[in-house]
Amino acid sequence: MLETVLKRFEEPDEVRTFEKGKFELVRIRGMTIGRATYQPGWKWSAHVGPGVGASRCNVEHVGLVLSGCATAAMEDGTIHELRAGMLFYIPPGPPGHDSWVVGDAPYVSLHFLGADHYAADTVLQRELRRERTDGEIQ
Repeated sequence: MLETVLKRFEEPDEVRTFEKGKFELVRIRGMTIGRATYQPGWKWSAHVGPGVGASRCNVEHVGLVLSGCATAAMEDGTIHELRAGMLFYIPPGPPGHDSWVVGDAPYVSLHFLGADHYAADTVLQRELRRERTDGEIQ
């Protein structure tokens, strides 16, 4: 018999951190849901891209903006503003997209597609894994 699963982002299964932001992951029965929290001044190409070796995000996204405002800047020059209450779909790359926080308020969104792959192997994540394994007896 399947059991009901209850989880909260206050106790995520994984947290991916980078300058001016974090991406929290909660896994429920084979599905991964992400919560992105970005501070004013955050920009994907400046704060996430260098850590994953890319200039644009190539992850496909389906999400819901909870608060704040950010952009989805496509390679063709189109810039979409994502505001609280909006559901969004952003296609996968290449060519990908850039994104940045608009205004002085933090941006928070939930991601229902693409969360597993977002900022999956940043330099900081590799350093944290290394620190954990360095402390273990081999």
